[in-house]
Amino acid sequence: MVSIPTETLSGVDPQTARELFDLPDDVTFLNCANIGPQMRSVTEAGMSAVAMKAHPWRISSDTWFSAPEELRKLAAQLLNVEAEGMALVPAASYGIAVAAANVKVKEGQSIVLLDREFPSNFYSWKELARLRAGRLVIVKCESGESWTDALLRAIDENTAVVSIPNCHWSDGGFVDLISVSEKVRQVGAALVVDASQSLGVCPLDLGRVRPDFLVSVGYKWLLGPYGLSYLYVAPPWREHGRPIEESWLTRLGCEDFTKLVDYSDQYRPGARRFDMGEFPQFVLVPMAAAALRQMLLWDVATIQQSLSVLVDRIAQKAIAAGYSVLPADQRSNHLIGVRLPQGIPPGLSTALAAEKVYVSLRGDAIRIAPHVYNDSSDVDRLFEVLNAYLNR
Repeated sequence: MVSIPTETLSGVDPQTARELFDLPDDVTFLNCANIGPQMRSVTEAGMSAVAMKAHPWRISSDTWFSAPEELRKLAAQLLNVEAEGMALVPAASYGIAVAAANVKVKEGQSIVLLDREFPSNFYSWKELARLRAGRLVIVKCESGESWTDALLRAIDENTAVVSIPNCHWSDGGFVDLISVSEKVRQVGAALVVDASQSLGVCPLDLGRVRPDFLVSVGYKWLLGPYGLSYLYVAPPWREHGRPIEESWLTRLGCEDFTKLVDYSDQYRPGARRFDMGEFPQFVLVPMAAAALRQMLLWDVATIQQSLSVLVDRIAQKAIAAGYSVLPADQRSNHLIGVRLPQGIPPGLSTALAAEKVYVSLRGDAIRIAPHVYNDSSDVDRLFEVLNAYLNR
């Protein structure tokens, strides 16, 4: 075996970060791409919110809007965009459905997706292609080709929509959104981004990417509660876009509860027309806000700096053990897939969990997803258990 040197993390201190979570010392959790652990502050915010619901007379009409507006601003700050561009939605699939309800696809035009894409970024486009007599173009990498190269090859003058992630959900394969977005604009297509596996841990320059829509769940890398997600909407869609539901809470003047039956044809300004019904979410909103405040304190670039050290160590140890990973220039700095020479053996996930080591198996890859509470000892523990199981 090749000796892998111990590296000191730069960026967020993992020991200090771990103290913010309820993570037992004997648990090696490297599965944030599945669902992130909840910080103590997020749990406390949720418990306080649940207690308040027991006394509903304490929930003023202003509370329905003030807390969601704060969350909207926090999400906008994370993306470095204006709050007017953010909508609060329940899931990535909801955001993709909003995009599919608004982009233009003519008969015979193509919708470009990655091969083995996550289902939330597939079904809406499959249905839209059926309704508009369009066609799905499923992009596959040829030998030695990166996802970016494959996408640039697939996008042409017949492309109407490109809906892609910043990295492939199964193994962290990187997509250069800036390069792809330039090609998308050249052919006059719409760009939709599912950032669920990258937002908050991968710097994203929306000023250069310029997506029409971008959506991300909040319960993975953003460490928030399940059931609340974020949708960025580009300026052209904010005044004329069509929401997929007609909630009274998205209508102009809805803040005045005494005049709710004075129906309005106008929506609240900006991307608020795309907010989900019941977006005040009295329990989830304060929890999500607590999570985003901490994410902003850590800073996206600093988080990625920390995680890139861990991902590099994972890659080194995988190669040293005879396993394979994507080349450094084709993978993300926060998420990585490890492939075994003989494929994934039955019972691997159960065996790892029995040793309190948690990762995901996605396709033919062991998907490893660290966050700031992990350090090099977690990586070493994973490979100690993995190698022992495979060599038993």
